[in-house]
Amino acid sequence: MSQQQRMGQPMIILGEDSQRMKDEDAQSHNISAARAVAESVRSTLGPKGMDKMLVSSMGDITVTNDGVTILQEMDIDNPTAEMIVEVAETQEDEAGDGTTTAVAIAGELLKNAENLLEQDIHPTAIIKGFHMASEEARSEVDDIAERVDTEDEDLLRKVAETSMTGKGAESNKDLLATLIVDAVRAVTVEGPDGENVVDLEYVNIETQTGRAAGDSELLEGAAISKDPVHADMPSEVEDAKVLLIDEAIEIDEADADTSLSVDSPDQLQSFLDQEEEQIKAKVDEIVETGADVVFCQKGIDDLAQHYLAKEGILAARRVKKSDIGFLKEVLGARIVSDLDSATAEDLGTGTIRRDETDELFYVEGADDESHGVTLLLRGSTDHVVDELERGVGDALDVVAQAVSDGRVVAGGGAIEVEVARRLRDYADSVQGREQLAVEAFADAIELVPRVLAENAGLDPIDTLVDLRAAHEDGQSTAGLDVFTGDVNDTFDAGVVESAHAKEQALSSATEAANLVLKIDDIIAAGDLSTEGEEDEGPPGGGMGGMGGMGGMGGMGGAM
Repeated sequence: MSQQQRMGQPMIILGEDSQRMKDEDAQSHNISAARAVAESVRSTLGPKGMDKMLVSSMGDITVTNDGVTILQEMDIDNPTAEMIVEVAETQEDEAGDGTTTAVAIAGELLKNAENLLEQDIHPTAIIKGFHMASEEARSEVDDIAERVDTEDEDLLRKVAETSMTGKGAESNKDLLATLIVDAVRAVTVEGPDGENVVDLEYVNIETQTGRAAGDSELLEGAAISKDPVHADMPSEVEDAKVLLIDEAIEIDEADADTSLSVDSPDQLQSFLDQEEEQIKAKVDEIVETGADVVFCQKGIDDLAQHYLAKEGILAARRVKKSDIGFLKEVLGARIVSDLDSATAEDLGTGTIRRDETDELFYVEGADDESHGVTLLLRGSTDHVVDELERGVGDALDVVAQAVSDGRVVAGGGAIEVEVARRLRDYADSVQGREQLAVEAFADAIELVPRVLAENAGLDPIDTLVDLRAAHEDGQSTAGLDVFTGDVNDTFDAGVVESAHAKEQALSSATEAANLVLKIDDIIAAGDLSTEGEEDEGPPGGGMGGMGGMGGMGGMGGAM
């Protein structure tokens, strides 16, 4: 024992500005932060969910009820809260939809865990119980799930419509669901083991303002929002040989600052003639490949535009990198980075058509080489098409999952109530205090039907009682019809969701909740303190930037 310890003085190992929160204070702090994130998106859940207006520091406005978009746009400055945001991001990456459900369940798990902690149940027992419950719940989802015939277009449309219900795409969900199913089927191939493989990289989404969402359409090939670089260029080319290039068709710039001294007009003219020859040489290289159409990712010099037009070659410049990559698949072309090495083998084949009304190039590949379709989404304003794109993007992911995974479940809270019922039966076989955690898990996932009812203006308690009674009677697909308030067979009513999305939501929510529960000590360096505030120390809103929800208020009137 050191001299300092023998004298009864504490050993100081942290810096003067460091702050520390331990045990119950740390757990309470983390749970409060995580629940605040979950509460912020709960009101967006379901067909009757409300939207959020998010205003950035630059004044950019986003109006949405997409969970992951809301959480990514919010100015969250709390490490625990950011862990919950990762739940939404993981759900979006893995399943494409169900982000709000995953975050809401994570928050409810922590709320129920806090009640268990107050009963002196150790966090380790709760964590183990939640893990056991999660494994059992996912097993039950698989047991309950209906197998999908991928040729059943009607069922796949229902999956798409369910995903879009309550979002900006809902008003035209019949048309959009058909377009989405057709798009997914167009990029579905049979894998080596006979399974369906959906590659959504071959589905491109383009948006256009000024027209109704009902005018949206699915195009074979690509739609490129660019103009010809010269008025004398052709507007349509059949059986075109297309060159894709990510090099500028311009004079090469000097690497260093240079100056030119001339003694006579002839010398200046000679210099200009040399530049013109360089441009002409680049165009000649394009002509030698046999190209009829050029899509350039970078700039095209004015003189080069003139020469290309004289050769009858259609050209577009400043084409987005993502569009160039998509055209590569549609046309079966190679992307050229150096004109000097370009050959006829680099060219793709297809038909190029100009729509002057929409100011778009429609690009269709040859039948045996084309590998892409484009969803052209239209809306009245930028905010409308942005939200439309988010809703359609989620629906695309969910339908793709349903096709590749081959399983769907009834929506409207039906799957959650049925799984919760089975978990309570399973809890009877669990020994020790973990049994209470399993029961708490079952209560937590019933949050979904309760919030659906709340957001629809219905009584959540009465709704949950009716749902439980229906499931006790063996009606495993009984869910809530938020439009009438009745409990009915939601699967037959067309409310169908991806089983994979549900499993992923349960898994992500459980892992996040367990990660938070495992923390019993928070040590914050001094530079995390909120500027302009005195460090009053824990637990009263301290921890600097970690106090409360920190920067969650940073969106101004966002919430």
